[in-house]
Amino acid sequence: MRPPVTQRSQGIGMTSMRTRTRMIDRLREQGIKDEEVLEAVAQTPRHIFIEEALASRAYEDNALPIGHGQTISSPYIVARMTELLLQGGCGTHLTKVLEIGTGCGYQTAVLSKFADEIYSVERIGPLLLKARGHLRELKCNNAKLFHADGNIGMAAAAPFDGILMAAAATRVPQGLLQQMAIGGRMVLPLGTAEQFLTVIDRTEKEFIETRLEQVKFVPLRGDTI
Repeated sequence: MRPPVTQRSQGIGMTSMRTRTRMIDRLREQGIKDEEVLEAVAQTPRHIFIEEALASRAYEDNALPIGHGQTISSPYIVARMTELLLQGGCGTHLTKVLEIGTGCGYQTAVLSKFADEIYSVERIGPLLLKARGHLRELKCNNAKLFHADGNIGMAAAAPFDGILMAAAATRVPQGLLQQMAIGGRMVLPLGTAEQFLTVIDRTEKEFIETRLEQVKFVPLRGDTI
């Protein structure tokens, strides 16, 4: 039998709130400045998104395997991408966000605290089912998850104030650019041999691309399984 949600969320020992507080201290040292983002990361129990055997490593600043050749992003990357998204022209609370690559749902859970609606797309069916369970457990009722090709996005729900991609693209999918609202921002890893965290802002006249620090993500793929 699963323990109550509150018990699982609070954790014990290496998954306790004290451990999470140490993680937040590290994120501040690494340059994360937005206190609301830090609070959201602190309150999101990363240990429930990974296998129990890895739970003791949940609050280390590392990506961890979640199956199917995929990983849960490190706390720093989740905080950094969230912070960057909220620094866009649409402000710190977004109406509608598109996430490409739901994975286990951890980034989705953090984002859910800053948006009215999240549309999250995942190509791997079994991962999507697990993510739905995790988000249901945390009562993230503003997240809508879809089994689909992230390259295509979700034109029917556009425009989006923010788009966050949790897989590395070799080039920016043109369809996603057109799904951005004016004043909207996209945050994604971009590149092949070398990947860089990249921000794209849409103005009334153009798209402005800014390359930031080097990162390492699994590649963006289009086939659903």
